[in-house]
Amino acid sequence: MNRNTVHARPDQGYVMFVDMNSFFASCEQQMNYYLRGRPVGVCVYTGENGCVIAPSIEARQRGVKTGMRLREAIRLCPELVPLESRPERYREFHVRIIEVLRRYAQEVIPKSIDEAVIDLRSYKRVYPDLMALARQIKTDIREQVGEWLRCSIGIAPNAFLAKLGTELQKPDGLVMITPENIDQILAGLSLTDLPGIAERMAQRLKKGGIHTPLELRHASPHHLRQVCQSIVGLHWHYRLNFAEVDIMDHPYKTMQAMRQISAAQRQRVESLHDLLVALCMTLERRMVNQRVCCREVTVQFTYTYTRQWHQVIRLPQPVQEGTWLLQAIRQRMEHFVRIHHCEPLINDQLTAMGISVSDFVPEELVPLSLFEEPVRRQNLLRAVYDIKDRFGPDKLIKAVELSDAQPMKDAIGFGSVKDLHARQT
Repeated sequence: MNRNTVHARPDQGYVMFVDMNSFFASCEQQMNYYLRGRPVGVCVYTGENGCVIAPSIEARQRGVKTGMRLREAIRLCPELVPLESRPERYREFHVRIIEVLRRYAQEVIPKSIDEAVIDLRSYKRVYPDLMALARQIKTDIREQVGEWLRCSIGIAPNAFLAKLGTELQKPDGLVMITPENIDQILAGLSLTDLPGIAERMAQRLKKGGIHTPLELRHASPHHLRQVCQSIVGLHWHYRLNFAEVDIMDHPYKTMQAMRQISAAQRQRVESLHDLLVALCMTLERRMVNQRVCCREVTVQFTYTYTRQWHQVIRLPQPVQEGTWLLQAIRQRMEHFVRIHHCEPLINDQLTAMGISVSDFVPEELVPLSLFEEPVRRQNLLRAVYDIKDRFGPDKLIKAVELSDAQPMKDAIGFGSVKDLHARQT
């Protein structure tokens, strides 16, 4: 359902934005009593070159930031406890939190693994006191999901302003933005304090004579569109004047699977081939969950000598199976090596490998063939992933996935969780 509207009517009700604080680290502290109150850094890998993807509240207070190299974080905070990430654990906590939110309204839109929007515009009579409702939600999360989990909640006439509210008070914050207090709130902020405005956009706005969020709110739509040179400027006018342009859960335009490759991983080229297989199978699972097939594949390899190999492969027919993706990529690699007389593209100089798929077609619209049975293949793939979800990902695997070692750790991002909720339905 599309809940977006460009008609600004702040009297029509409010939405609530729930942002879990230091979510991955808080999940670890919830599961391990002895980590509570200590600075924790969740990392994909805990080697000295590992990257902190989620510092705990205590680690943030000591200056540890998301994206910081582990060796730098430990130099800054010697008592930091580095932990390898446990993606399945965080997914389970996410699902339980969404279940709590849906007891209050069906219109809950998960925006990421640690964020969700509750559209309360149809519940004005049910919840006359939204601040009291927000405090009750905080209590329910602590009592029913985990006592160490904290969240910041923003309440506003649209999702953007509600998200802004969560940024103003962390951790465990609660802020309500209304037509009466919005100018006062914006007056204390800089342009880069607004979610979605980085330094580059701020400089563009300043060149157009807009130096503060308050000036941005009161600039004319025409001027904003000229300054931003696109409809983006119009969207900023809508957001700061209570219209809704951010709440819709858009379908995928692309799906990506990528991994950084450590020096140790590069030592065994066979494991890099296994990694390519694993990336293709990851995209297969996501397309099966979303019931789509792709018509385009993009491959990007990055090497130690800063070179990249980038190819866009147009498929002759819509594809969902990872083995077909793998075959198309291998054929393109072999063709490139043969034409350019170069070394194999998968070699010990690889530092990153990424695959993306796009130009999706719903699986029910894939043309039928006289010689193939796509419907039976699609049903078989769904059955395979149903078994994996129920009994574990290693209980049923394709022959092409067989390997002496696990080539790719499970990982989780902060972005879309549509795959996760497709699996729950």
